[in-house]
Amino acid sequence: MVGFLIEQGTLFKNAEANGFNARSIVLLIVSGLLLIFLVGNYALYTYAQKSLPPRKKKPVSMKKLRKEKLKHGVSAPGE
Repeated sequence: MVGFLIEQGTLFKNAEANGFNARSIVLLIVSGLLLIFLVGNYALYTYAQKSLPPRKKKPVSMKKLRKEKLKHGVSAPGE
């Protein structure tokens, strides 16, 4: 057990001496991809806001129009 701990300690010392370890490389890659994804989505969103025409609204049905007029106290024509 003691020999294993000494070997493990030397293994970690050697890994730190070499520079980046596997965890930091994976962390850098994942965070870089996430950053690229978020920046790309923001760029596409701003481009779409500038270039696309505004959405067309659905036409209001006559039934809903009559209900709204009755709520406001104006009688609908023909009633």
